[in-house]
Amino acid sequence: MNNALLTQRLQQALGYTFIRADLLTQALTHRSYGAVNNERLEFLGDSVLNCSVARALYDAFPDLPEGSLSRLRANLVRQETLAEIAATLRLGESLRLGEGELKSGGFRRPSILADALESLFGAIFLEAGFDGAQRVVRGLFDPLVAQIDPTASGKDPKTELQELLQSRRLPLPDYQLVDTEGEAHDQSFIVECVLIRPVLSTRGVGKSRRAAEQEAARQACAALRNEQAAKKSELRK
Repeated sequence: MNNALLTQRLQQALGYTFIRADLLTQALTHRSYGAVNNERLEFLGDSVLNCSVARALYDAFPDLPEGSLSRLRANLVRQETLAEIAATLRLGESLRLGEGELKSGGFRRPSILADALESLFGAIFLEAGFDGAQRVVRGLFDPLVAQIDPTASGKDPKTELQELLQSRRLPLPDYQLVDTEGEAHDQSFIVECVLIRPVLSTRGVGKSRRAAEQEAARQACAALRNEQAAKKSELRK
């Protein structure tokens, strides 16, 4: 597929069509490609993203205090989340990368994908103002906000699992990459989370290794909590 069709598909997925082709091109240009790249746009986009997500959370959870809102925002705007959104947009296919980054698979590297997504937000801000950029951000993040359970700890599953095991003085988990599936531009990673004590193995699938690890950890946390609940139930009998 040629570049014009790729960028057209990307704009459709974003829900925004650029008037200035040069801004879109710059947003998709990594520093390895040339001196005119997306780093300055990323700076702008980061601020747009944080403000837009803050407003989404402020509206969605009117009773949450500032500390809780800040924690939720940090989880939403972290690199892993941005990279996963970028992967669903197939953003990597449209990136302009230097030869070295192309050879090393930079088009699927989470840091590059996350930075490029923020750069797109910055480019839209320059062209359509804050309201236009906020609409794009909200279109991508509102579904994630709707899935949030404000009573949950807000910690990522790997951190939760680590703390859960440490509280019981148990060995920490080992994450092993089991397999990768799909074409290079649309890969899925399969990771196994292995616990020595108690003996437990769970598998997670994600568009990045990190996402797969988080899913495997989430399943391990659920299994440990179910086991604990079952033991408590037995004791009550």
